[in-house]
Amino acid sequence: MTYSLFAEHALLPTGWARDVLLQWTAQGQWQAIVAGQTPTADVPRALGPVLPGMPNLHSHAFQRALAGLTEYRSNPQDSFWSWRTLMYRFAAQLSPGQLEAIATGLYVEMLEAGYTSVCEFHYLHHAAHGQAFAEPAEMSLALMRAAQRTGMGLTLLPVLYQTSGFGGTAPTAGQGRFIHSTDAMLRLLERLQPLCQAQSARLGLAPHSLRAVPPEGLREILLGLDALDATAPIHIHIAEQRAEVDACLAWSGQRPVAWLLDHAPVNARWCLVHATHMDAQEYRRAAESGAVAGLCPTTEANLGDGIFEFTTWQGHQGAWGIGSDSHIAVHPAEDLMMLEYSQRLSLGQRNVAADATQPEVAQALWQGAVAGGAQAAGRPVGGLAPGQQADFIVLDASHPTLTGLPPEMMLASHVFASSRSSAVSQVWSSGQALVQQGRHALHESAMAGLVQARSQLLKG
Repeated sequence: MTYSLFAEHALLPTGWARDVLLQWTAQGQWQAIVAGQTPTADVPRALGPVLPGMPNLHSHAFQRALAGLTEYRSNPQDSFWSWRTLMYRFAAQLSPGQLEAIATGLYVEMLEAGYTSVCEFHYLHHAAHGQAFAEPAEMSLALMRAAQRTGMGLTLLPVLYQTSGFGGTAPTAGQGRFIHSTDAMLRLLERLQPLCQAQSARLGLAPHSLRAVPPEGLREILLGLDALDATAPIHIHIAEQRAEVDACLAWSGQRPVAWLLDHAPVNARWCLVHATHMDAQEYRRAAESGAVAGLCPTTEANLGDGIFEFTTWQGHQGAWGIGSDSHIAVHPAEDLMMLEYSQRLSLGQRNVAADATQPEVAQALWQGAVAGGAQAAGRPVGGLAPGQQADFIVLDASHPTLTGLPPEMMLASHVFASSRSSAVSQVWSSGQALVQQGRHALHESAMAGLVQARSQLLKG
């Protein structure tokens, strides 16, 4: 069976197209996308321009319940590190049921905003104080249930975490829930692989960071992953903070990205999350490796991380995508706007993400983030093209910010001028209509569950 939709305007990988007939299979893959067609009475019409769904390449789902709760000054030198202390306290008491409730609410929010798949960088493996669950995959399964219930496409990235600092420093008490031996992590991956396949989810791996995985552990886990799936995506936090760069230099004499490129087989399977603090050679070498830069602009701004040199990365034709990370904001338009505005503030220029080949800033941002996000996810979610998954968004052409505009200006207004009033009308994932008139069918119950879980955690 084939399903169809007619769109007056659709954003294809080659750019905007008019009078587009979109067709997808019962399995949720694009079968044909043809421009220049005449609408017929038997094919429904999109109520606005159609965009490819946005992959979210970096998420810590449980942190959505923490968003907004750390915006007070607790330290004269407040930074990522003081925020992390508060986050650890919050994470210490989280149960599988609470994680599932928070993730369910978050994934509903993501879908309503236009994120149609997520890479879940998941490191809360154990019970409080580090005790193992009877089911080692208990917390992973909570995330998988949330994704399946909401319709969110999932790339699950169990995190290997072994040390608290460079040079093999022992883990702290607050990190007990994260810690795995290499063998235990490989057993967890083996347990999860058939479960992910049954759910059409992708399984990958996330060595947390160079400070959390020593060289031998990194080498062994990569060999084990390759034996399990030599194409699995690999994500790693790297060069997020200047203090991390300084500590890596003191340990190895190299900056983090340079060390990784010299000691690991970094290629297009890899996503370098944040990669905020690189020198010129690291920018060039990392881009040439084919790895995706995983940018999280609203989280990086919230934590005071610094500003990624986007124009330098673009100059090397580097792949990139966006993630909502700590979920201080849950909207691709907001993260794309923050990315562009951070560059404008840093460089004293406007329209930085555009170039001579693509002068429309919002279009350049949207298409770049979709392509890089799909690569990082390791799933066929790269846009409106045959063979890709039928993940797409319909903007509301009657939204006051969009009404009467040509499609490229509708997209620009959605990204830069919607004033936190979402112009997303419908969202489809794997060919299923999950959001109608801006609301997911589970909106009320999912939000109530998230609020209840947060209240329980705050009481604790």
